[in-house]
Amino acid sequence: MIEHIAYILVGITLLVWSADRFTDGAAAVAQNFGVSRLIVGLTIVAIGSSAPEIFVSILDSFKTCPPGVDECGPEVAIGNALGSNITNVALVLGITALVRPLMINSGMIKREIPILFIVSLAVLYFFWDLRLSHIEGIILLSTLVCYFIWLVHMGIKSRSSKDRMLEEIVDELPEMMSSPKAIFWLVLGLLLLVASSKILIVGASGFALQMGVSETLIGLTIVALGTSLPELAASISAVLKNEHEIAIGNVVGSNIFNLLGVLGIPALIAAPMVEREILTIDYPVMLALSIALAVMAYGIRGPGKINRIEGSILLAAFIGYYIVRVF
Repeated sequence: MIEHIAYILVGITLLVWSADRFTDGAAAVAQNFGVSRLIVGLTIVAIGSSAPEIFVSILDSFKTCPPGVDECGPEVAIGNALGSNITNVALVLGITALVRPLMINSGMIKREIPILFIVSLAVLYFFWDLRLSHIEGIILLSTLVCYFIWLVHMGIKSRSSKDRMLEEIVDELPEMMSSPKAIFWLVLGLLLLVASSKILIVGASGFALQMGVSETLIGLTIVALGTSLPELAASISAVLKNEHEIAIGNVVGSNIFNLLGVLGIPALIAAPMVEREILTIDYPVMLALSIALAVMAYGIRGPGKINRIEGSILLAAFIGYYIVRVF
């Protein structure tokens, strides 16, 4: 038991650290090759923020079953995708709003939220038969590619209108570095992402087996909380610098990416089964939080915002969800 907990803690710590190094290196390499800072921020940095979930999803899809288990699938990956979305809205935005109320004026964010709902409903339809098929994985990953193409197109189109979120994305890019140094961090970060994801999967699977619970539950809670730490740190850092739009944008973009990419990978590789509790507990919670986010982002009377009272409600919802799901 202690060994598995140690694996989880070491895996999460290395995963978060290596994701930062990988993102910094990849962003610097792209800029050194002449890619515009806006495109780097909208694509490479966005992917890098979800790198922990991506690599956990890949490694979990290729894992071998532990001794005594005849059949297993990427349950941690599925739980991680949905749990991260719940954590991003309820915990990350809840804590961030308590630190400083969030104002939402970006047109880009308000155009992305309907996409989040469309993707959420599509994934719910795919989940309905309690299985993700290879074809559904292809659809999810193809949609992710289309989403990034749309994101870059709208980013370039909206930059002339001085969209605040786009300005903040460019301002938050890591500092330039030499190509050799950038390649070093890119390669090291990639290798450590693979290694730390493997460590985390071994720990999570062993812990679930010892506790007699499903790996999906571990993915929804412990793993999701750990892989969402980069979003929490980035959002708090952004709001302390009055960059409110990027704090919200990180969460909306990450949630879309989790549904399309982090779920699409195991579907394409392993066509996993889906636990019934996901349809009765976790997905309704995720949809309810997405609706709450949309209401706050668009604003009922006046501009969109998340004040401290609303942040407290989000945080209370997160704690309540964990209590119900775990116990």
